[in-house]
Amino acid sequence: MIYRFFTVFGFLALSLNAQNNSIAAGEKLTFSAAYNMSGILTDIAEVNMETSSVKTTNATLLRLKFTAATYSKWDHFFKIRDLYESYVNPKNLLPYLYKRDINEGNYYKYMKYVFSHKTKTVKSQLKKKNNYEENKTFSINPETKDIVTSLYKIRLFDFKNMPVGSSKTLTIIFDRKEFTGQITYLGKETLTTAIGKKTCYKIAIGSSQTQVLKGKNSNLLWLTADENKIPVYGKFKIPVGNGELKIKSATGLMH
Repeated sequence: MIYRFFTVFGFLALSLNAQNNSIAAGEKLTFSAAYNMSGILTDIAEVNMETSSVKTTNATLLRLKFTAATYSKWDHFFKIRDLYESYVNPKNLLPYLYKRDINEGNYYKYMKYVFSHKTKTVKSQLKKKNNYEENKTFSINPETKDIVTSLYKIRLFDFKNMPVGSSKTLTIIFDRKEFTGQITYLGKETLTTAIGKKTCYKIAIGSSQTQVLKGKNSNLLWLTADENKIPVYGKFKIPVGNGELKIKSATGLMH
């Protein structure tokens, strides 16, 4: 279930060649994730977005890390321990390596992508329970990004010069498939959040993939209308229900 949160917000990738002036190593954003249970939105999990600097033999990369875990009182009902991470160029967030490790109830799935931008291919590794493993190499479009990179990419877009009501299409890779998504800029709104009152850019998310997203303007994201452009609130509607993400804390911001 939590992995669908990332699928929803991952469809928002924008500005493919923008330089990174918003995201620094050492940033940490913490959210509460709520799900509609019997008509009541209930906080069931904590989601963290963290960045760090990683040195390799050839370069210094930026690690983008997502984790999601149910609060302990919900573990007996449906235990979630999810990890998503991408290793990217810190200047433009070009992805080199993506990993996804999903543990939700009795469901387990591990996926790894190694990007080759020169050949426009991805080497992938899939693992499931019972030692099942499958390796495939497939072609991608030059502009395709993984979900983690995509979510961070939206923060590099210049919303100040994007007309209200205008839309952008984009391509994202998920489960070895490329999907076309659409975002629509809806203007500014001011929200009261756990980190203060924030003027935000409001964005609607859509996709032709109805197994991921449901409804028109039912999937929304609010980013602070400043140089950091951090997500502070999100609403989603998916085939198995609806819920929201609310920011709890934000540290290590670039600006």
